[in-house]
Amino acid sequence: MVTGRPAPGSRVARGWLGLPVQRWRQLTQAGFFLLFVFAPIFDIFRLDLNLKHFILFGFDWTLGLDEFLAGRASAAQASVNLVLRGFLPLVAVVGTLIYVSWKWGRLYCGWLCPHFSIVETINQTLRRAIGKQSLWDKKPLPARNPDGSETRHDALWWFAVIPLVIACAVLWAVVLLTYLLPPAEVYGNLWHASLTHNQAVFLSAASIAFFVEFMFARHLFCRYACAVGLFQSLAWMSNDKAMVVGFKRQRAKDCASCYSACDHVCPMRLNPRNVKRMMFACVQCGQCVDACDHTMESNPSGTLLNWVQDLRAESEAAFNVRAARTATVAHDAGAASLRDASPKTGK
Repeated sequence: MVTGRPAPGSRVARGWLGLPVQRWRQLTQAGFFLLFVFAPIFDIFRLDLNLKHFILFGFDWTLGLDEFLAGRASAAQASVNLVLRGFLPLVAVVGTLIYVSWKWGRLYCGWLCPHFSIVETINQTLRRAIGKQSLWDKKPLPARNPDGSETRHDALWWFAVIPLVIACAVLWAVVLLTYLLPPAEVYGNLWHASLTHNQAVFLSAASIAFFVEFMFARHLFCRYACAVGLFQSLAWMSNDKAMVVGFKRQRAKDCASCYSACDHVCPMRLNPRNVKRMMFACVQCGQCVDACDHTMESNPSGTLLNWVQDLRAESEAAFNVRAARTATVAHDAGAASLRDASPKTGK
């Protein structure tokens, strides 16, 4: 469990309008998660399979082909409707997402995505149970957090992990169904235990699938199976000047006083000091940057990790992988020597 508070004198993390970056990110994630859950309920956006068309802000969003099929509109009018109601809105949404990703990376994933919100929640709860953010991590994380507090693991937290994963899986299954069928029908049938056969099959299959994914493969899904995340990463990688977490490798020896805090906090289980092409799945959450801020607060030369753009980002993207790995290995060796020389503490 979490014990204690940030150590006295800990530096306040960077942020905007008096709020740390991570607090802003928590707010945007919470806001978008609520939007994800309530959008179908208030007809903000959903696809109604009964009506066979989308609903947007309470209005029916069709391709306008009914008149053509009924013989009351020409092929030219139908083509115009397809462009105006289908092609252009799709290009606008996809184009905006791709441009944002090309310039700033996977901001949607790290700051908005309702799936990634659950990934991070499960990560932190699982850490309290086994000391690791993933079942597949080779070693437990240090109890120490970058801000000086501690998170010690206790097997009793498994009684929170399993119900949490089940609840998240069922919630996602139910919410997805409300994007396909009228929410009043779905929630009404759930309340009265009168689901149709198809609804019961969908909810059962989706809940099981989400449980397996959330429990065993959530990071794998975010890295390789999510089309939205994959295309964001591809757009980001195509721009050498896009925003990226830059590592001041000329000061890599300063990392010897740290315990790889940036690696330990990464929710995607990446190594932030690596070059850009080795950070394909980075979601720009900034937790590694904040961790470095805390652990380097007593260093007069400042932090080693920062968000960079343009020329500095281009340099980061072009940096030799072997040299980057050499710097990382040197750091890890120095950190290991430091830990070996320090007094051992109990779990």
